[in-house]
Amino acid sequence: MFVTTLNDIREHAPCREGWTKLLGNLGKTKADDAPLMLLSILESNGFMDALWCLRAVKGRDREIRLFSVWCARRVEHLMEDKRSIKALHVAERFANGDATQGELDVAGAAAGAAARDAAWAAAEAAARAAEWAAARDYAAWDAAWYAAWAAARDAAEAAARAAEWAAARDAAWAAERKEQEVELRRMLSEGYPSKKT
Repeated sequence: MFVTTLNDIREHAPCREGWTKLLGNLGKTKADDAPLMLLSILESNGFMDALWCLRAVKGRDREIRLFSVWCARRVEHLMEDKRSIKALHVAERFANGDATQGELDVAGAAAGAAARDAAWAAAEAAARAAEWAAARDYAAWDAAWYAAWAAARDAAEAAARAAEWAAARDAAWAAERKEQEVELRRMLSEGYPSKKT
């Protein structure tokens, strides 16, 4: 079972709103060491608070790590850098006792580098675009006019699609969060297999 205590949760500095809600729903006014099932937190405060409270659970590192890997694998198809994908494999192997802490540290550092590389690549692309625009033969006012026209055009097109895009994004996020909640509920109720997966 996934069990914690209010004192263990308090040690991680929960947000005031979630803490107050949890205490109120439990009929308590202060933290104590009574066992508290994470399913109770899920029912009381919802998915995001229950997910946050996983940090206060002791002795279930393997299952929590496997749940994290499961969540990341849901978007693995969007990962473009092999270092990020490798980190998932190593994290899963580590959870199952098939990788060392050193291997996990190396894979985590490589995945972090992949994220930084992607951010730098985006920044460099923006800088190159600005340089290209500045180097064009147009006079400065031509460039400014074109930029303003393009921005207005893009803004009009974006405004026309914004509501549709936002609704689709929100629906996709809600559906994914629901899938994650179903998996978290399964893990908290049934647990993950004690054998290697």
